[in-house]
Amino acid sequence: MLYGIAAATTALLLTAVLAAVLRAPALRLGLVDRRRQQRKVPLSGGLAVVLATCAVVAVGEWTDLVPLGGGDLLVAAVAVAALGLAADLWRVRARVLLVGTAVAAACVVPYEETGVVGGALAVGWIAFVALGFRALDHADGLAGTVGVVAAFGVGACAAAEVMDGLAVLLSVLAAALTGFLMHNWPPARVGLGSGGALFAGFVLAAAGVVARTGHEAASSAGVLFALNTVAVADVLLVVVSRRLAGRRGPDHLGHRLRRLGLTPQGTVVLLGLGAFAGVLVGVLEHLGWVGGTGALWVASGALVVVLALLRVKSSGTARPVSPQVRAQLRVRNG
Repeated sequence: MLYGIAAATTALLLTAVLAAVLRAPALRLGLVDRRRQQRKVPLSGGLAVVLATCAVVAVGEWTDLVPLGGGDLLVAAVAVAALGLAADLWRVRARVLLVGTAVAAACVVPYEETGVVGGALAVGWIAFVALGFRALDHADGLAGTVGVVAAFGVGACAAAEVMDGLAVLLSVLAAALTGFLMHNWPPARVGLGSGGALFAGFVLAAAGVVARTGHEAASSAGVLFALNTVAVADVLLVVVSRRLAGRRGPDHLGHRLRRLGLTPQGTVVLLGLGAFAGVLVGVLEHLGWVGGTGALWVASGALVVVLALLRVKSSGTARPVSPQVRAQLRVRNG
């Protein structure tokens, strides 16, 4: 208990310091958010979250205060973060990130308990959620806020299963994301980037799968969905809206809410409350305090929100094309 509090506090402070210290080197290396045209936002926050989380966990392992049962999980998450960092520095196709994340997920799924089919579904779910968190990084403060809420929820589920090491890992991740939010709250001074977002999403999804191991499959699916409602809803909204419009553009939850008149801060708070509602239902269902219909209500609410936001008029703004891409197109077209 005391170690968990000390570890979380250390992770929070260390992340806050590292995010600031790494800001200048990130700018010099060109590790910046390419989606922003007005100002350069360095992606030192994601690297700070990964480094702080790993450092605190490594000290816990070295001192043998709280041996982690999820050591392999953290190693796989770091590999995914490295792949995301490569995507931050260079252009990496989404399918490469998907395959790489799925391979890492395949290394941490407990097949003895899930079986082959269940394990394959778990691998797909972990990769889906990890990329969903990467998509949530479209708005300042959003991925960090949703990640903190989800980490507390998954940590509560792990604690209920007496998985102390996994619960501590999630509390450390929640604290690290909180330290990151000190720099990322709108308007952001640093960003999370693909590396940090994939790392957080991977840990949360994989830890949720491990915590639900041994429970009934349908019930587990409902709990896992509830714990990651906002990320799933965001992916669903983007896929459907782009299918209907036949183009790519600013179609995420945050974009649509901003077009309704919400401020950047208000958007984060509203989606954070939505994440909290889903996580609360997921934890209560995991504990057996609510029936399986709880997750169905969460799914219904998420679907209503997605359908409502689909009616919000799109800005019609296509994704900005970089000068390098324009040059390549001119060469192709002669």
